[in-house]
Formats: sequence, C-alpha cells, structure tokens
Amino acid sequence: MTNTIEDRLAGVALPAGLEPFAGVAAHAPHLASREEKHGRKIAKSLEDAIRASGLKNGMTVSFHHAFREGDKTINFVFDTLATMGFRDLTLAPSSLLSCNAPLIGHVKSGVIRRIFTSGMRGKLAEAISNGLMEEPINIHSHGGRVNLMDRGEIAIDVAFLGVATADPFGNANAVTGKSRCGSLGYAMVDAARARCVILLAEEIVAYPNAPASIRQDQVDLVVAVEQIGDPAKISVGAARITSNPRELLIARWAADVMEHAGFFEDGFSMQTGTGGSATATARFLEQKMRRKGIKAGFALGGITGSIVDLQRKGLVGRILDTQSFDAVAAESLASNPDHWEISTNYYANPTSKACSVDRVDMVILSALEIDLDFNVNVITGSDGVMRGASGGHSDTAAGAALPIVVGPLIRSRIPTVVEKCTTVVTPGETIGVLVTDHGIAVNPNRPEVADRLKAAGLPVTTIEDLHARATSLVGTPQPIEFLDKVVGLVRYRDGSVIDVVRQVKG
Repeated sequence: MTNTIEDRLAGVALPAGLEPFAGVAAHAPHLASREEKHGRKIAKSLEDAIRASGLKNGMTVSFHHAFREGDKTINFVFDTLATMGFRDLTLAPSSLLSCNAPLIGHVKSGVIRRIFTSGMRGKLAEAISNGLMEEPINIHSHGGRVNLMDRGEIAIDVAFLGVATADPFGNANAVTGKSRCGSLGYAMVDAARARCVILLAEEIVAYPNAPASIRQDQVDLVVAVEQIGDPAKISVGAARITSNPRELLIARWAADVMEHAGFFEDGFSMQTGTGGSATATARFLEQKMRRKGIKAGFALGGITGSIVDLQRKGLVGRILDTQSFDAVAAESLASNPDHWEISTNYYANPTSKACSVDRVDMVILSALEIDLDFNVNVITGSDGVMRGASGGHSDTAAGAALPIVVGPLIRSRIPTVVEKCTTVVTPGETIGVLVTDHGIAVNPNRPEVADRLKAAGLPVTTIEDLHARATSLVGTPQPIEFLDKVVGLVRYRDGSVIDVVRQVKG
C-alpha cells in the first residue's frame, strides 16, 4: 500500500486557489540544504544585494544618520547605485549632513530626483538652496518622518542600514563591534516599514547576535562592508560639547529656569537636545538636584555623556535613547539595563499609540532665530541658506510641559531674536521660555512661569526688549533676497506645511 500525498489527495476536489503539497522546498527553495538555510541572506556584494532587492528606477531608498558627520554609508551606496545606472530615485534618510556633499553630483546626473529629510548642511544644502533640484525637498521632524511613512507618503522600497555587527540572519546592533554609534532609533522605524531591508555590516558574527536592535524577521539581505561610519565624528557640529563662556552662561540660566519654573520635583523628566548651550545644561543640574534631594524619573532624546554621568550618580532613573551623541552614551547603552534604545516612533510620532515626548516635563531646544511671536527657525541661516535640521524640535516643543529655547542674543553680529523668522519650523504657541545671554523672555501664554522666574530673581525681560537690545547692538540686518522658486517644504509633525524655503538670490 502506498502512502504518498498524491494518493491521499486522489479524487479530492480542492477549493479554488488551493494547490496540492509539492514538497518541503517547493515554495521555500532555501530549505533544500543546511547551507542555503543558514546563508540565504548573505549577499556577496552590495551590487548583488541591490539586484536581489528588486529596486527599480523611480523607487524610494532610505538611510539612518546616527553617525552624523562620520557617516560613510549614504555616499557609498549612491556611488554604487549610480554605477549600476539607477535614476529618478527618491532619497528619504532620517537626515543629511555636510559629509553628504557628494550627493550633489547624483542630483545633477539624475540619480536622485526627490528628497525627504529632517535637514541638511554644507555644500549640498547650499546647492539646493540655490535651486539645484527641480522639485522642492520635504523637511520633516523625526516624529513627522514616521507619520509620513505611516500615511504612505514616504513608502520605502529599500532601506540601506549601516550596522556595526550582524549575524547571518540579520540580528544587528551598533553597540558591539568596531564602529559603534550606539542607538539605532532612526533605523528601527525603517527596518519595521521598508519593503526590503539591506544591512551593511562591518562584522558578521555568530548567530544569534545580541542585543538585536534590528531583528532577523525584519531583514532581507546582509552585506559585509569595510566601514559604515566614523564614531569620532558624531560629536561635532550640532552635537558638540561646549567650553564657550557665553554658551555656558546661557546653560547656567537654563538650568535656573528648570529649577524654578514649577516642574523641578522628584521624578521630573527632561530632554536636553543638541547645541552647545543645550548639551551643557545637563552639567549644571547636578548641584541643584542634590540640594533639593530629587532625581529625574527619565531623560529622553539624543543622549550625551552628561546625561549618562547624571544617571551613574543616581540622579536619573532611566534613559530613553533614540540617538547616542557620543562614545560615552554608546557605551552606556551597551552595558546599562536602565539605558533603553527606542525608535523614533516610540520617541515622537504624533500618530503612534503613544510617544515619549508627551511625557516630558522640560526640554532644552536650540534656535537659529526666534521671532516676536516665539516662532523658531532651525533650518535657514542669516543668508537664507539651509544649514540646520528640524530634528525633534517641533515634536518635543509640542509634547513637553515646558519647552525652553536657548541661544545667544547675537551670533557673528547677526541677531537671533528677530521681528519675523526667515523660516518657521516650530510654532511659537508651543514655546515657553527663551534664554539668552542678555536675559530671559517668557511667552505671554505662560504667565505662571514668568511669575515663578521673577520671584526667583532671574533676569526676566520681554522678547520685545531682547529684540530692541539686539537691534541697538548690531542694527537691523538687510532683508534676505529670495527668488520665487520654492526649494523646500517645511512639514509640521502632523504632515501639514508650516512654511516654505525659497531659492536664495545669487
């Protein structure tokens, strides 16, 4: 008597759309051998991985920017895509920086047609500000990026994600191995949403690799590469640690504001952001917390060594890290169970089921400009050229109980406090306090905060007075001349357009 599948199904009329069993490997060829099962995701080269991904002209590719100015992945991949003949691609990284200047050539040659990004700097930003692209770029916040993905406006076909270590199945992180950037909070959302995920790994390690910031059930292909980025260049530019006396004065006053604004109680939460004064503020909180006998329940956001130091001293309960800004933060993430890696969806997506920015009491934010209505510009400089990033600015300003903007009154003889911002990224209604080296202004919609700061003897003034002070020192700058062409659309975190960036007049 035979006992084949054919015999068992003989005479059976299967429902429409069903087919008889044809063998274990009929629909999963990799099950044919142990070698194929274990090695099926390993691509011999980036070119092979790209071919296997099904990428075609006109599709969308994404990257993370956790290495900031040390990133080596975006340029490498686009050089490869150009050599392979791809055109009309949409570039949708979490952000772009000065190191991405080589992308100018790929825009000119037609490899890149559209860009979605949190921001950009350097020669690429200058070229786009001067009309390089036919279509305006879309500038979004970190949380807004995830929102645009979930709405389908950013539909990632292939995500190229640089990781320090990965096993052959794709369990990957950036806290072990050679080039450690720490948190992969940006990459985590791409891994969860892209149609195809390609890992570029410096080191392929034994299975199972742990911790798994990116999991095997999210990854399609793994490619070994020589280097994904230089961790030494993470802590430069916006993420630098300052020793500038003026920035340290602002940081001290910002810490005073945090102490006296009404939220400095045991279990309070905070985010200190980027920029010299913002990152330095954490360094002035220790004495205040010890004097009052309190500690923070959690610290959020881009994490620096200053925050890690507070936690190691028992002054911060947990750290929620969506981007590690230095080697100290990356090391802490690798070894400290109370230092958590979180995605930007968890961090700041306004349409997620819950995001951490909504639990923050106080956040320190930087600004290129702030106007008399407390609107903030973190994108365009005094010449109208893009040179910054939306980042988590509007996300945390909307979520935090008290958003505090810090910055010098004047930069290189250019006022920071202006009558009207060149570009609005964060609406003034969400800003609570401005701290400058010439005084502190409180948004009129927060009179209770103003009363507390005045009672503490802090140098509280009005934003109008700060503007008048700046004007008296350096005069009123000549208006920037723009052409009609729109080179950038500034998207608020809910996807709406809050402002536009026009081409600067050459």
